Amino acid sequence: MNTVVPKIELTGVSKAFGKKVVLDGLDLAIAPAESVVVIGGSGTGKSVMLKCILGLLEADAGSIRIDGGEILGIGSRERERINRRIGMLFQGSALFDSLPVWENVSFGLIQGHNMDRSTARATALEKMAQVGLSPDVADLSPAELSGGMQKRVALARAIATNPEIIFFDEPTTGLDPIMADVINDLIVKTVKQMGATALSITHDMVSARKIADRIAMLYHGKLIWVGPAAEVYSSGNPYVDQFVHGRAEGPIKMEVRL
Repeated sequence: MNTVVPKIELTGVSKAFGKKVVLDGLDLAIAPAESVVVIGGSGTGKSVMLKCILGLLEADAGSIRIDGGEILGIGSRERERINRRIGMLFQGSALFDSLPVWENVSFGLIQGHNMDRSTARATALEKMAQVGLSPDVADLSPAELSGGMQKRVALARAIATNPEIIFFDEPTTGLDPIMADVINDLIVKTVKQMGATALSITHDMVSARKIADRIAMLYHGKLIWVGPAAEVYSSGNPYVDQFVHGRAEGPIKMEVRL
């Protein structure tokens, strides 16, 4: 019997800032071509988890593996090689105001892969077309675009290098419900077309259910529930139930200072 090696695997991952423990023995395995969404309240460590995988933060303990190979504690050259296999859609899009759209999309190709500018532009136009952006947008600045179009540009940039893994950080933040659904559809379509593995973090439960194969909830540094996206509203876990229904009353206590 063949056992599938997880594309991403976190085992016992811990991270603290002083006395504040943010990740407390986190365990998560994501299969190749699987889409997993991690939900949880603000400050629960979702972004810290992503940063530990990317090497922007060093986990204090545990193991982080990609395709079975340990990446925690690796050198900068090996880290750069690993990160070239990863695409990222940042919260708020994080586009470069000083660059036109096509250069934003092809930034990683030019800077990270040393692609010549003419080839990079052609690739950018191809990726823009995949997310529904016409060529006449290429030379506009990000400031000339709506929030939804900026998010499409950010998605095109995330897939420009044909990554094996894509991270989505709050992909629908700041968008109206209709545009958020458009972006969700694009995420599902592009990830499936590429056969990529996706790890997302979001507060948007509509988005989570649409883009995820599985959903995991992070609370007090641990994943307290992991299951199929279709079952998140009937998890039987009181913490998950309170979060997904947005209830003030429940086991999760929010600190409110008057």
